[in-house]
Amino acid sequence: MSLVFAAITPHPPIILPSVGSEVDRGKVKGTISNMESLKEVFDEKQPEKIIISSPHTDWGFNVPLFFLAGGFEGDVEDILTGMEEPVFYFEKGKQKYGSIADTNERIALIASGDLSHRLKEDGPYGYHPDGERFDDELISSLEKGDIENILSLHQKFPEAGECGLRSFSFLLGVLDAHRNNVKKDPGTDIMSYENPFGVGYLVVNFDI
Repeated sequence: MSLVFAAITPHPPIILPSVGSEVDRGKVKGTISNMESLKEVFDEKQPEKIIISSPHTDWGFNVPLFFLAGGFEGDVEDILTGMEEPVFYFEKGKQKYGSIADTNERIALIASGDLSHRLKEDGPYGYHPDGERFDDELISSLEKGDIENILSLHQKFPEAGECGLRSFSFLLGVLDAHRNNVKKDPGTDIMSYENPFGVGYLVVNFDI
């Protein structure tokens, strides 16, 4: 099949060597290390085109590209999410799979986004218990393959202050259509999760 790589990546600019200090980058060394490990998988798959879904322009696209696609000479297609319900992007992902399956190119799919921004009092939006609950349940649901629950997390934890749910939902829609086509579930490898600055950073590789 043409889909050869799929991953969830965080996009804090602080993990870039040109932005974050050595001290700050040391606090997210697990995230950085696993992004570098993810690049090894990316390189092994030899994709010819990257599709990135993200809630933001700028860092939303540039951070994963820095880690995964340094020197990449293929095409990059950006998919910017808005404020529609997560299920909207899940269905959009399922529809997108049709065009992915019809191409002869080797496609890499990256869902760029962060989890809750409300994990610490000194974080971007202060602390709210919804933040920790959202992150815990998202990770647990990914491990279980419980897509239905993931698509409802914005309703269960409305004060989580997340930015990546819709981006992740798009990827999950593509993977759902892919699974139905090849009759095989992609394995889910939760590589790391960190939140030293009050924002949840999640790195996930899906074994296509």
